[in-house]
Amino acid sequence: MSDEAHKQPAQPLDQATPHAEAVTPPETPAPTMPDPAAGTAEASGTAGAVPEESALAAQVEDLQGRNLRLQAELENVRKRMARTLEEELRYACLPLMGDLLPVIDNLQRAVEAAAQHEHAPALLEGVQLVISQLHTVLERHHCTQIEAQDAAFDPYVHEAVAQLPSPDHEPGQVSHVTQPGYQLHDRVIRPAHVIVAAPREAAAESAEPPCAAEEES
Repeated sequence: MSDEAHKQPAQPLDQATPHAEAVTPPETPAPTMPDPAAGTAEASGTAGAVPEESALAAQVEDLQGRNLRLQAELENVRKRMARTLEEELRYACLPLMGDLLPVIDNLQRAVEAAAQHEHAPALLEGVQLVISQLHTVLERHHCTQIEAQDAAFDPYVHEAVAQLPSPDHEPGQVSHVTQPGYQLHDRVIRPAHVIVAAPREAAAESAEPPCAAEEES
């Protein structure tokens, strides 16, 4: 050999024999055993979802029931407010009507007083005209006079001031009206003051004392 061959460095072993690399076999995974705890947890999670859904359904049903009750309550409140407003409007002029009644009473007394004088026919006619106009105005606003004369006594619209015998009336019948009553729609402003016919027995008893007094004399 020449000297140049001896001068070349020796190549490393891995470069000299490139096909001699070691091959690492693939790792085989170890067989896994099923975890009983994991299976139990999954089963319990599935079982726990059913009660949770039932609870949610119950809450939804409860909320729906509350909603329906609230709607019904609001509807009742609306109806009550509508009735209250209607009633207030219906009887709004009741205080005014109550203040006008004494004026009508005084005019009626003036008519009765003037009727006793022969020299006041014009005044009597004028006052009667005013009373008629007032009654027309009251009726226009649904304020009417209560029917009382010869009617059966009604404690809701009549107020008895006396009970006297009357041959022309049945017992319990109104024989005389001392002061007329008025009502606004169906609400009484002032009851009619009336005298009620007494029962026949009471009339007979009231007639007995004078007879007894005559016999004693």
